[in-house]
Amino acid sequence: MEWISAKTLLSKNKHQDWFGHDYTMNLYRGCHHGCIYCDSRSSCYGIDHFDLVRGKENTEDMLRRELASKRTPGVIGMGSMSDPYNHDDVEHQLTRKALKLIHQYRFGVSIATKSEYVIRDIDLLAQIQTQAPVNVSLSITTANDMLSQQIERRVSPSSARFQALKELSAAGIYAGVLLMPILPFITDHASNIREIVRRAQEAGAKYIYPSFGMTLRENQREHYFRWLDKLYPGLKEQYIHTYGMRYGCMSTRRRQLEQVFQEACEKYGIIYRMPQIITAYKWDRGPMQLELF
Repeated sequence: MEWISAKTLLSKNKHQDWFGHDYTMNLYRGCHHGCIYCDSRSSCYGIDHFDLVRGKENTEDMLRRELASKRTPGVIGMGSMSDPYNHDDVEHQLTRKALKLIHQYRFGVSIATKSEYVIRDIDLLAQIQTQAPVNVSLSITTANDMLSQQIERRVSPSSARFQALKELSAAGIYAGVLLMPILPFITDHASNIREIVRRAQEAGAKYIYPSFGMTLRENQREHYFRWLDKLYPGLKEQYIHTYGMRYGCMSTRRRQLEQVFQEACEKYGIIYRMPQIITAYKWDRGPMQLELF
């Protein structure tokens, strides 16, 4: 793994509408999960050689200084641009070292990942949750392992992510599913949505947050289309005919899928609206947490 310098780690969020994040932090740049659809490889983010993971130097010292300088603790979001549990983190453990500091300075954390390796840090997440909000979102796009290994080539299969969700839930960690992206003409089937919700419920998911479509923009679009030509010859042309050069490509079955999803969630008692999710993990924690946050 290569190392790069960074001036700062924590970015203050203007709005807390995405899982109530007060700050965003990425300890790595790039990702080698190899998802064929990843929005983070879009040109607007300026990440060259996206499949090469680069760790940021001196993250412990930098994060310690930044956390110490904040007057009020908040929730730090991890996983927006680079998965905090990439393959190299198994060796370098930048994420675990950061979680120790987050606990020390009484901050909360909200993690999004596709990796089963998140269970390594259950002990730290449980410690943080005793004094601050914690939530972990496992990104799952299909319930089918064979399909997940096609479209997310170097990531834990869906079954391993459901198992990680089960272990997190069993340990009392507030955890759920990011049901996104849903790929038009590939994963946008009612049976797939029902099965993800059912297996999420079995694994103890507290919430599922969906998006019934995907993004396509410069560089991301070209990369995705190259993979469509390899895996699904002729499907690229269907995308072009349906969406043209549109940025947001919602499933043509969106309304049906939304109804199927909501009915399944209500059947199992799973929340799925973002304000409810934020309230449930961040604020429904008693007088002590209300005072802190």
